[in-house]
Amino acid sequence: MTGLPQPVDNLGALEGYHSPQVDVAVRLNTNESPYPPPAAWVGAVVGEVERLDFHRYPDRHAMALREALAQLHGVEAAQVFPANGSNEVLQTLFFAYGGAGRSAAVFEPTYAMHSQIGMVTSTTVIVGERGPDLRLDLGEVKRVLVGAKPDITFLCSPNNPTGEAVSREVVEEVLHLAPGLVVVDEAYAQFSSWSALDLLGEDVPLVVTRTFSKTWSMAGFRLGYLIGPPAVVAALEARVLPYHLDVVKQAAGRLALDHRDDMESRVSALVAERERLLAAMADLPVETWPSDANFFLFRPLRRSGDEVWQGLVDRSVLVRNCSSWPRLGNCLRVTVGTPDEGDAFLAALREVLS
Repeated sequence: MTGLPQPVDNLGALEGYHSPQVDVAVRLNTNESPYPPPAAWVGAVVGEVERLDFHRYPDRHAMALREALAQLHGVEAAQVFPANGSNEVLQTLFFAYGGAGRSAAVFEPTYAMHSQIGMVTSTTVIVGERGPDLRLDLGEVKRVLVGAKPDITFLCSPNNPTGEAVSREVVEEVLHLAPGLVVVDEAYAQFSSWSALDLLGEDVPLVVTRTFSKTWSMAGFRLGYLIGPPAVVAALEARVLPYHLDVVKQAAGRLALDHRDDMESRVSALVAERERLLAAMADLPVETWPSDANFFLFRPLRRSGDEVWQGLVDRSVLVRNCSSWPRLGNCLRVTVGTPDEGDAFLAALREVLS
């Protein structure tokens, strides 16, 4: 007996992605919806659960859910791939188009899971830099794509944690330059004014990923999906585990789409609250960035990010401390909550900064 075997060492000292949870009155750190889904949806899910055959395996292809999502977006069911959160979608993309000997390009700062899943799947991660304003720099994008020729190129729109949406013109230019698959991560797309879904085509090397966690108020269900060419969807289906989506999750996602008006109402309320908070921040000694999402980024000008984060926690308000993230020294990210939560955040921040 020689003891426990050692895992494959392709991660080094990398820690799993997580957001520290602290017992506070106001949690504004994980970009969840502050509003629960509509009661009518809850009732519909409960009624559906009572009729499910739990002794049978779920529909392996989740066809009812895929058809409902296809109808929502005006595409064919063969263009839709649902999975356990958008992170499983991303992981399956890496299984299909990444891996040892292949590479993926990201532009920091951006969503950390793109790089982390790349490393987990032994994909070489090529890191490009955003500009001083934290927006994509097309010159840098061209340098990375032409020089490194990545198999996968990731664009996050709106970008997490900086908040800005990538313009249609930039996505079109990336599609022109990228030698492989382009993935536009649209976890926050409903808060933005346009979607890369407009650019999809059967022979276009583009996929768009979405989630139910944010605007659909379903973070606890862990449901996401991809829309892209049928050939890409088929490649993902060949690599995902069988019966990976349980019957309750499939039903909950399908029924949520019957309440689109409620979702859009929540989105409108959060956009209005985001703009109210950003306007109030203009009177404080902080630097802010415009946002097309349900969060925004700011940097205190007279105190360190760590000090401000702790001061907010001491006043029972939790935001995301991004100070140690690439290119984000002293930055904090704030999820847009209810107006009462926004007032509590502003009051606490004013105290800390004073």
